[in-house]
Parts: sequence; C-alpha cells; structure tokens
Amino acid sequence: MQERARVLLEALPYIQRFHGKILVIKLGGDLVENRELRDSICQDVVLLNYVGMKPVLVHGGGSEITQEMRKAGKKPKFVGGLRVTDEETMEILYKSLVGKINKELVLGISKHGGRAMGISGIDGGLIQAKKLKRGRADLGLVGEVERIDPAIIHYLISTDYIPVITPLGVDAKGRSLNLNADIVAAELAASMRAEKLILLTNVPGVLRKPKDERSLISHLSVKQAKKLIKSGTITEGMIPKVEACIKAVQGGVIRTHIIDGTAPHALLLELLTESGIGTMIERGS
Repeated sequence: MQERARVLLEALPYIQRFHGKILVIKLGGDLVENRELRDSICQDVVLLNYVGMKPVLVHGGGSEITQEMRKAGKKPKFVGGLRVTDEETMEILYKSLVGKINKELVLGISKHGGRAMGISGIDGGLIQAKKLKRGRADLGLVGEVERIDPAIIHYLISTDYIPVITPLGVDAKGRSLNLNADIVAAELAASMRAEKLILLTNVPGVLRKPKDERSLISHLSVKQAKKLIKSGTITEGMIPKVEACIKAVQGGVIRTHIIDGTAPHALLLELLTESGIGTMIERGS
C-alpha cells in the first residue's frame, strides 16, 4: 500500500505542472496497428485528460497503407523516405488512415471513458499545404505544411474532446495531399504553443551507438541535436523525428520527447515520473 501511495505522490507535482497544458502526441503507424499497444496508449491519454491535461493526437499508418496497396496490386514506391502518392494511392491512404486507423483510436479512447473527435487536416481548414518538390522527382500528391489554423482544435479541447488527427492537407486547388505525420505534429504543436511534443516510436530514443540501447541520450539541446545529425550519429529514420522536434522547439514548444511507445504505459512514465524515459530535446542555453 505504501508503494502505491509513493507512486501517486511522485505523480502529483507533474499533474500540477501540466494541468491545463496542451500535449501534442504523435503515434507511429506500427503502434496504432498493434491492438494491445493502441489500447494501452488510449488508456494513458484518457487518464491524462481526466487529470486536467489537454492531449492532442496525430497518427501515422504507413504499414497499413503498404499492406492495402499490395492487396490492390500496387507496388509502394518511396523517394527520400516519402511515399509516391498518385490518385489511386491517395484513395487507399484515405481509406486506411481516415476510415480505419483514426476511427480505431477514437473508439479506443471512448472505450476507456474519454471523448474523442476524429478529424483530418482537410477538415475545418486545419492544414493548408502545397505540393512538395524534391529535385526532379515527381512525388505526386505529397505535400508540405504551408499554414495551420488550429481554431477547430482549440474548440475541441475547450469542450473537453480529445482531437485525433489524420495528417492530410489541402492545397489552393482543393486537392488532398499526403503529409509527413512527424512534421504535422511539430507544426501543430508550434501553432498551438503546446507545452510538449511527444513522438511515440518503436525505438528507445536517440542512441549514440546504433542498436545499443545502453547508449541512449536522455537529453539534448537543439544545438547538440543538430551537431549529431551533421556528424552522422543520428541517421536514417531518426533524422526526420529529431528535425521535427527541432522545428517544434524553434516554434515555441517548451520541450519535445522521442520515446519508446512499445513500453507499457510509456506516456505515463515519461510525463508523471521523475526519471522519465527516452530522449528529451529542448532549446538549451
């Protein structure tokens, strides 16, 4: 009994510190497609909401989209880590992200007593985007964020809803564009002046030595993070995540975190305990 009381008392100052604060949480596709992990994350999000925090979820779904493309006889093609998206791929993407994954997260939050509202970046003028140009390569309907109007998100959290956002945007021609979920989460966090951006991944965080979890770097300033990218210490799929954190911090977010979402109740461990987990990136001196 004393141990349970100690855990609750350890959480108290963090509940007080983050009460009423906006937390933008990005869920990687591998996490939302795993039923047990998704359920655990939804439970954490509902608890955070009940103790007065304002969680906003952004989700990916790359693996699901790839599976659906193959079922339709389409071979996925990537350029610089970005999925080439034609009209048919966009239909598959919309069906997988909006029609399936987003709804599963909304239902998961509802299951644990929360109120969630699923929307995409094309709803309510949330995300204005423009077609992304990458050298001579034509990526099709792939975009980059041009402007975010978070009015609809502020309205939802003010009425105690938990927004669940699919990373799509709309351009000046009225076309849907496929957007990188990490960047959407970072831009949204900055536009809302969020207290934190938390990227839930399937890795422990930034590692000084690849594949050696003991080399986890628990804290980085923006300057240090940029140096590690330049030196090649941060590589491959971790680069866009760290760059998203840098973008968020430079946009006014207080702290950003890259954590292992496969750990049970990772969000609670990161937010409500002294030690935390994963890698924190902040402005620094």
